[in-house]
Parts: sequence; C-alpha cells; structure tokens
Amino acid sequence: MKYYVYILECNDGTLYVGSTPDIEKRIHAHNHLKSGAHYTKIRRPVILRYQENRETYALARSREAELKRLSREEKLALFQSLDCY
Repeated sequence: MKYYVYILECNDGTLYVGSTPDIEKRIHAHNHLKSGAHYTKIRRPVILRYQENRETYALARSREAELKRLSREEKLALFQSLDCY
C-alpha cells in the first residue's frame, strides 16, 4: 500500500501538511466533510500543491514531520523546484 505526504494551500494562502493512504478521499474530506482537519475546514477551499509517495505509514509520518519543520519559504521553494506551484 502507498501512503502520501502532501501540502495544501488554503484559501487564505496558508499551507497545511498532512499524510494519508488515500489522497483523493482526504482532499475531498478537507474541502467538504466534517472529518477534514479543523485547520482546513475554516480555510476552504484547499488546493493540493505538492505530494510525495512513501511505502509505509511510518515513512509517510516521518516525512510529514520533516515538511512541517520547513519554513513557508522553504516549502514554496520545494514547489517551485518541482514546477508544482
């Protein structure tokens, strides 16, 4: 099973980092359901700006933690270096 680490851009321009085994279902939850993260529920709609695949949940969570430690500028540079933004 693949796991995804992702970065969303919220309607207010802020960035949100998360991980999930089902990226499409999770993005839908962030935009439409009560089960989406509180942070994104009050900043809808959100747009997927970046994603990576990992083979295990532990690796996805570890990478998520790494991305969360990056500054906003470092996250934006990551998007731009990969033509994701």
